[in-house]
Amino acid sequence: MKQSIGAKTLAFPTPTWVVGTYDMNGKPNAMTVAWAGICCSTPPCISISLRKATYSYAGIVENKAFTVNIPSEKYVKEADYFGIASGRDENKFELTCLTPKKSELVPAPYVEEFPVVIECKLLHTIEIGLHTLFVGEIMDIMAEESILDENGNPDIEKIRPVVYGTGNRSYYGIGCNLGKAFSIGKECLLKRTTKYNTYSK
Repeated sequence: MKQSIGAKTLAFPTPTWVVGTYDMNGKPNAMTVAWAGICCSTPPCISISLRKATYSYAGIVENKAFTVNIPSEKYVKEADYFGIASGRDENKFELTCLTPKKSELVPAPYVEEFPVVIECKLLHTIEIGLHTLFVGEIMDIMAEESILDENGNPDIEKIRPVVYGTGNRSYYGIGCNLGKAFSIGKECLLKRTTKYNTYSK
């Protein structure tokens, strides 16, 4: 039996992404977000939700761009710090000893050490409530060669991304491969066909 737990911001899992921006003075900044995801195929777009109170909010509005940086498990502490500290008070890159690199496509920095970087041009700004939804068009994705598969795509098992558990506010690594998407579900069709043939006899 299911039990009602109320209207809460719970979804499983959510990403642990680090958004890169420049502030009004051109200083590189980064913050961790969990309210985020792919939101369109054509044009390829990604969405992130920020509160107006965050320092990164003004950077996105000013520069009309941001990067999404996907950390591997080895950088989970740095990713958490990016979500704890404010760019108003700290130079997060200096304190984490990570390297800000200027994107060649959009006016935003990215984290050199993280294995995957998504460069985005701001496409839409939607005021929702406490959070503002920023939709960015993906201009390019940069990935370390060491995490690419035989088809040239990032391999999740090589990236070892961090996911966030909203219920207990903890970080997790990825689990085992459960099967190929758009493939293992066909077994359900096979069961349905078998069941139909059985009833038809």
